[in-house]
Amino acid sequence: MTSALSRQWTDLLARVGEGLMVWTHSGKVRPGDVFVAVPGAKVDGAVFIPQALERGAAFVVARNAEGWPANAKAELVLHPDPARALGELAAAYFRTRAHPFKLVGVTGTNGKTTTAYLVEYLMHANGRRVGVLGTINYRWPGVVLESQLTTPDCWKTHELLANMARAKVEAAVMEVSSHALDQARVAGLLYDVAVMTNLTQDHLDYHGTMENYLAAKSRLFSEYSAPGRTAVLNWDDPSCLMLLRSIPGAVGYGLTQPPEGDFRALNGRLVSSSAAGMELEIMWEDRTIHISSPLVGRHNAQNILAAIGAGLGLGLPLKAMRVLNDFYGVPGRLERVPNPKGLNVFVDYAHTPDALENVLSAVKSLRPKKLVVVFGCGGDRDRTKRPLMGHAVASWADVAVLTSDNPRNEDPFRIMDDVRPGLAGAAQVVEEVDRREAIRVALEGLGPEDVCVIAGKGHEMYQQIGELKFPFNDAQVVREVLECA
Repeated sequence: MTSALSRQWTDLLARVGEGLMVWTHSGKVRPGDVFVAVPGAKVDGAVFIPQALERGAAFVVARNAEGWPANAKAELVLHPDPARALGELAAAYFRTRAHPFKLVGVTGTNGKTTTAYLVEYLMHANGRRVGVLGTINYRWPGVVLESQLTTPDCWKTHELLANMARAKVEAAVMEVSSHALDQARVAGLLYDVAVMTNLTQDHLDYHGTMENYLAAKSRLFSEYSAPGRTAVLNWDDPSCLMLLRSIPGAVGYGLTQPPEGDFRALNGRLVSSSAAGMELEIMWEDRTIHISSPLVGRHNAQNILAAIGAGLGLGLPLKAMRVLNDFYGVPGRLERVPNPKGLNVFVDYAHTPDALENVLSAVKSLRPKKLVVVFGCGGDRDRTKRPLMGHAVASWADVAVLTSDNPRNEDPFRIMDDVRPGLAGAAQVVEEVDRREAIRVALEGLGPEDVCVIAGKGHEMYQQIGELKFPFNDAQVVREVLECA
């Protein structure tokens, strides 16, 4: 922007900071308000500028002056990136930069939710007030709100953080998706602690390539990082290691020996693992602690390390991390389903090849007599991962039950066709498109030494078919099926 435009932009920020309202929906504009023409995936917000003007907008933020009426009474404010402009305006309106709490961002293909829960538990168990914005819900002391997106839209995010500030939280933990980073849904925010758990195949329907996917994730450590922030990355993941080596002074964590690099090492050693949990030895600088966690699986050991890295970034001492001995898990993340038959049934949100590998390898290490896995793939999402998910299940399951997940606007049978090549070589495959019936089939004949994992939906309370969401919860279906058996 030229200096003249910069002054115009600065003046607008000041006006918004005094309470001038901002909209991206032209139909909500009132006289004197600001309209931001954010380009969307399908429609450019600029096409709604005439409606915003008709409704009395005093300011319009847009990329260019194309089509701007000569007789417009509103002031046109040019900005090269209206999505980022919206974030800056939200920060001004909600005074986000003045919030006294620390902001933690957790990104990665898998492990975001569990890591966010672990950080929340660390803070809460050490007497600190904390809020969370994530996949399962948005919450802070005294408030729990339904989550629509892992990372809410930009304006909503700033509004929720302002509510947390009023609740006097000392830290806010956010799950930050790659879509949110790419779409500037976190614009106007600067993270004091930035965590990346891993990068494995997902969302290529959106990003196109793994390189683009990594580039989106990397923005958490560049564009959206506060001065002096703590970066926490997993050196056991190749993409994270590459990024870790590019950030001097970052905290690296892993279960293997620390690689070469200019970072501080948070090293974990998995001493033992069983159905009852795991024993972890944690080494940081010249100190060592031991964690006896009821969580299961190597992937959860890495999630614990990620959370400890974030806790250190928030100023907690290493000894304070021992409270994780009493953290019993996250809804829908390898969650055991209590049932009248006493069978070993778990639901898990795993919906990527890597997540399935992590969960199924963890369960298989418990040496069940038979492992039955119910899974499907979401519609209108990355098709290339479908055979890979089938292969992951075939590698571990004694019985693979292929069914629907959230088919959305795709034919569920076509989705199953995409998965089927990956199931070649599976010990036994059952196909049942109806998810409720698939769960019933999986539980039929399940013995006391067997394990059934129902993967893909975890905590979700619906199944999306077409544009409609029907009430559906895997754990509830398990209980209903077994009560009727």
